[in-house]
Amino acid sequence: MAKPKIAICWLGSCGGCDEAVVDMNEVLLRVAAAVDIILWPVAMDFKYDSLKGMKNGEIALSLVNGHVRNSEQEEIAKLLREKSQLILAFGSCACLGGTPGLANLTTKEDIFSWVYRDAPTVVNPNGNYPQTTSSVNGKVLTLPEFYDRVYALNDVIDVDYYLPGCPPPPYSVMYAVSAVLEDKLPPKGSILAPHRALCDSCKRNQSKPDKISIKEIRRIHEVEADPDTCFLAQGIICLGPATRDGCGEACMSINMPCRGCFGPVEGVEDSGAKFISAMASILDAESDEEVATVVNQFVDPVGYLYRFSVPASMLQKKRVEK
Repeated sequence: MAKPKIAICWLGSCGGCDEAVVDMNEVLLRVAAAVDIILWPVAMDFKYDSLKGMKNGEIALSLVNGHVRNSEQEEIAKLLREKSQLILAFGSCACLGGTPGLANLTTKEDIFSWVYRDAPTVVNPNGNYPQTTSSVNGKVLTLPEFYDRVYALNDVIDVDYYLPGCPPPPYSVMYAVSAVLEDKLPPKGSILAPHRALCDSCKRNQSKPDKISIKEIRRIHEVEADPDTCFLAQGIICLGPATRDGCGEACMSINMPCRGCFGPVEGVEDSGAKFISAMASILDAESDEEVATVVNQFVDPVGYLYRFSVPASMLQKKRVEK
């Protein structure tokens, strides 16, 4: 009997999600024995032409990590969609746009100007910018088209399941693969993570007072945070109340507040807006001036609240006046 075919592919990715697969350790050997990995560019030598030669739907599952920012990434995403029965958006970049999605807060033109002209270390006297086609010694060279914004995977193709995280923990990866192999999949569109907020499983939750009251906001590098006390109770912004559980509390275990890599909790469309609403209810301020004083201590709220999710949020990108 033929083994199920699985593809693992990165688009606009740092490689951390592929490392999460490797971090399954010896379990990966059992997975490799149960499936036929037909594509994994980061680890093995596969060619896209081989993928193009496959029948539509021949791949049982494709784990696709990374955002989409150029035409090559879009082409590969659409090719995998065509050849796969199931697509799993794997990691925060694929699910939400990820940290590269913060680039949506500026424009493509500004990015190119900085990278190829204005940055102090750049030497580019001719002002050359990358072009999709260039002619060199009679030969035509091509580069992928760089898009105006970063896209989450489901902006480009139909996605069957989502596994968030930066990166997803190895046990979540194993759960996702096992669900496919054992045909125990939840309804299409499901997020393969717990349906509760991170605060519900956080060990610091026991120290949280019945009513949190914040008089000032303190940044984690400015204080020596108590490792056993709720961050919010210490006046440190933590996105645990508005972020889905399932990460294994990796940040909290090293005394760092949650940054929101698992995305919104069940039933919430925009975790950043949800947290702003929650934060408004815990400010200990009477006058408008006191409120402004506390709020102004929250440095770069967009960058913090939407660190992993600008493309998938209500913000999506910077609005440019035409």
